[in-house]
Parts: sequence; structure tokens; C-alpha cells
Amino acid sequence: MAHQATSKPTACLALADGTLFFGTGFGATGQTVAELCFNTAMTGYQEIMTDPSYAGQIVTFTFPHIGNVGVNPDDDETADPVAAGMVVKWDPTEPSNWRSAERLTDWLARRGRIAIGGVDTRRLTRAIRQQGAPHVALAHDPQGNFDIEALVAAARGFAGLEGMDLAKDVTCAQSYRWDEMRWAWPDGYQRQEAPVHKVVALDYGAKRNILRCLASAGCDVTVLPATATAAEVLAHDPDGVFLSNGPGDPAATGTYAVPMIKEILETTDLPIFGICLGHQMLALALGGKTIKMNHGHHGANHPVKDLETGKVEITSMNHGFAVDAQSLPAGVVETHRSLFDGSNCGIRMSDRPVCSVQYHPEASPGPQDSFYLFERFAAAMADRKVRA
Repeated sequence: MAHQATSKPTACLALADGTLFFGTGFGATGQTVAELCFNTAMTGYQEIMTDPSYAGQIVTFTFPHIGNVGVNPDDDETADPVAAGMVVKWDPTEPSNWRSAERLTDWLARRGRIAIGGVDTRRLTRAIRQQGAPHVALAHDPQGNFDIEALVAAARGFAGLEGMDLAKDVTCAQSYRWDEMRWAWPDGYQRQEAPVHKVVALDYGAKRNILRCLASAGCDVTVLPATATAAEVLAHDPDGVFLSNGPGDPAATGTYAVPMIKEILETTDLPIFGICLGHQMLALALGGKTIKMNHGHHGANHPVKDLETGKVEITSMNHGFAVDAQSLPAGVVETHRSLFDGSNCGIRMSDRPVCSVQYHPEASPGPQDSFYLFERFAAAMADRKVRA
């Protein structure tokens, strides 16, 4: 048998500094530009790709076995993938899982997301850690024809996430109710039929599992768009206000979100709970500042210390900006801190039931160490009713 020539690479990842990675393309064809980050989670690639917090980013997965359990409708965190693309070490294998409904490759192609396999993700991850999250262009061409100069130029032309308000791109178009609770064996998702607390959730790019956790904690959830005013929030007569996760620069989203939060803080005594971008929005409203991180935190294995109890939680994280703990004013207490780099991971007001965390207590993907925060929010709403 004659020796066959090695096939041409069908995908190319070009960094703004001119570094090139070639590999095998899968999913959609075409080209996209974005910021490149890496995620260290060993499970949950579907939840990661559909997390609205990844708008404007391509995700490098440090775990090599991506695609091995397929995809299914239950694990989507929003209607469509939001991450711009994915980079993996090994080409996805045929799925082997009883819940699999579709191959990852077909799912990405149908949803218009580009992916590249066969990449040295260790080398790429080291580059991101050392140099910061680079701007990149990712192209997939089954014929293997690439205009390298144009790809590098496209990467260099990407505006970056600083100053970008991406929440408005991923928020809901209109308000809606949510009553689906967390997945549980053997019945799957059940409905909350006896809620005791009315919660308004501001959607800056909310993951479905956050809303499920609120419903499981006894909340009747009404979701409002990111640009909702304080008057629109209070028109629902809520027992508490929730600030969701989301993408982009918190200072940009804060131009309309911060005045709304400030007004609620000044005119009511409602409990407020924020996660991720919601945490950053609350910190800005309370007088703190946010900063762009070198490469951010993305993974399901990040240790966070509760400074008030000494407990260490293993958490799920996804953020490229952080609250500057040094900027927090009097009356605002730092409650949680990353054990990786010491960055801020939680705050609370010293005299009111107003708090937030940088990480994702709803998991998806895991771990499940921090579900108690939703119960704490529900308890604060119950306490307010007793005092009333």
C-alpha cells in the first residue's frame, strides 16, 4: 500500500503576536475573532459553551477529553452557545453516555460555533498565563486554505473586552417568570409549586441553573432585562433582588446598572444577592472599583476561603475582571478571597442583608460546595418579613 501524504490542517488559531497553532477543525466553518481564555474544568463543556459570561471569548479546555459524553438539551445554560469557539487537545470522540442526544461536533456546526482540535493546549495555557489573555482569530476551512497575514491582522484588530458592555447583547428581550428547580434523580427538572419569596432577577447574562437554584430555595422568580430601572424592579413588589452573572467589562455595564442598584439601596431595605458580574455591579454601586485580570479565573476547581468562618470552598469560576478589595469603602466587608491569587471573591454590607460572590454557587458544572448561599438569601428575605 502506498504511503499517504499527511493531510493539511483544517483549522488555524492565530494570536495577535503572530503565534500560530494549526489543527483539525470541527463544528462550523468560517472565521471568528475573540479574546482567548482557558478553562480547567474536567466536566461540563456544554454548560461552559452556553454560559453567557463567555461572550466575546474562545475557550481553551485544559482537560483533553472534550466531547466524550455528547450533548443534550437539559445541559444548556442558555438557548444557544455564547462562547465564540473552542480549542481542545484531542479531536472529540464518539459520545458514550446514556444522556447523550447529539455529537458535540454536529451541535457546534448547527449552532454556528468554530472549534479546533489537535492543539498543544498546555503550551497555549502557559502562554495565556504568562502574557495575559490574548486576542485571537480562529478559522476553520475543510480545504485547509488560510490567509495567515489576514488572520493575524484580524486578531490585532479585535477591540478587546475592556470598555465593552456585552450584557445588553445576552440579556433577555422582555421579562419572564421562572419556576423550574434544580435537576434531581430520577425525575429531572421539577416545578416550584409553593414559592414563599418573590424575587426579581436582573439578567446580565443569567445561567439557567442560577434561576433553578433560586426556585429550589423557595423563590417565585421574575427575570427582568439588564436595563430595567429601579421603578420597574420595585413595581413587582419583590421580597429580594438578585443580580446575575454576565460578560464584558463591569464598568461599562455599570453605566445603567449601578444607578438602578443605588436607588434600590437608598429607597428600600430589600435583601440583595449578586453573582459574578452581579457581584461586580454591587461593588461598583457601593463605591468600589473593578480591574481587568491578567488571564482571569475559569474552571470548576478554584479554592475560595470564607474569611468569616475559615471554611474553604471549591468553586466554579468564570470571570476576567475582579473587584479591587482595596477600593471597598467603610461599611463593606470582604467575605471571600481566592486562595490562588488572593483576589476578592465576596463582599457584604456590614449592617444590611446585601451580599455577593464572584464565583458560581450554582455550579453547572460543579462543584456543589456553595449552594448554601441561595438558602442564606432566602433566610434574609424570611427575616425581613418577620421584622415587618
